[in-house]
Amino acid sequence: MDITTPPASAAHGPAIQVSGLRKRYGTKQAVDGLDLQVERGEIFAVLGPNGAGKTTTVEILEGFRNRDAGEVSVLGADPATAGRAWRSRIGVVLQDSRDQAELTVAEMVKHFATFYPRPRDPDEVIDATGLREKASTRARQLSGGQRRRLDVALGIVGRPELLFLDEPTTGFDPQARRSFWELVESLRHDGTTILLTTHYLDEAAHLADRVAVVRDGTLAALGAPDALGGPDARRPVVHWVEDGEPRAERTARPTALVTSLAARLAGPDGELPGLRVVRPSLEEVYLDLIGAASPVDARAEEPAPAAARPTHEEIAR
Repeated sequence: MDITTPPASAAHGPAIQVSGLRKRYGTKQAVDGLDLQVERGEIFAVLGPNGAGKTTTVEILEGFRNRDAGEVSVLGADPATAGRAWRSRIGVVLQDSRDQAELTVAEMVKHFATFYPRPRDPDEVIDATGLREKASTRARQLSGGQRRRLDVALGIVGRPELLFLDEPTTGFDPQARRSFWELVESLRHDGTTILLTTHYLDEAAHLADRVAVVRDGTLAALGAPDALGGPDARRPVVHWVEDGEPRAERTARPTALVTSLAARLAGPDGELPGLRVVRPSLEEVYLDLIGAASPVDARAEEPAPAAARPTHEEIAR
């Protein structure tokens, strides 16, 4: 796929800069002073439980929802006031879309290409998203995985500098997810900045350069997937059995602790009962990061009825 580098005038500074972002719905503070920065060319994942403020934040970044306070810059412009030229530089892949279901794959991609000033070649987009064999199939006849690929095709046909992916692999089987990940990685390789929201920790670990964990509308943690939570969060935990009771200790020196335990407790065969050395997984670190959050009603964050969420055509226009 031929992907042209954005003009130099448009390619300076972070892709996304957010400072002190706030949004309230009635008595619910959905976003409460959030700060974020996404660099150009990276895959940036946003994680958090339902009601944490993810959807509201992303919709503000996309320009589909107004904020109450804070500074927001996306590709150098404020989404609240940016015009049509700015919108042609971003791509949005919705979590669930069913617009234009009677058109074929080829018809839809070619139709959406007409909305943009310098679109990619529709046939190349169809090939790149693995939809060549389905080019003549109506959208309503596609499987869930194929429909998501079509959503991506519609999101990238305008040649966006920045692509928003909202829960892109929900409902995928493992093989379809892996295939989709390869597509996302190819987009990043070609220079597209990607902001990804997902509930799948393995997806964030596989794809993202950096991960932001959002909790109660604030930033709970930020960093590379394998460094999230800081060094203490990833310290190994040594498990063993002593006097018939299970024991565990978190330590930065697991080898030294095991050596000490073995000298004191190992049986005639040299084995230490119940010995396990476990390094916390990303999922365990994530659950620990959000564990202090007060219970939230997922409905409290819902910003608007489903009908208010834009269709692909409304986004393109």
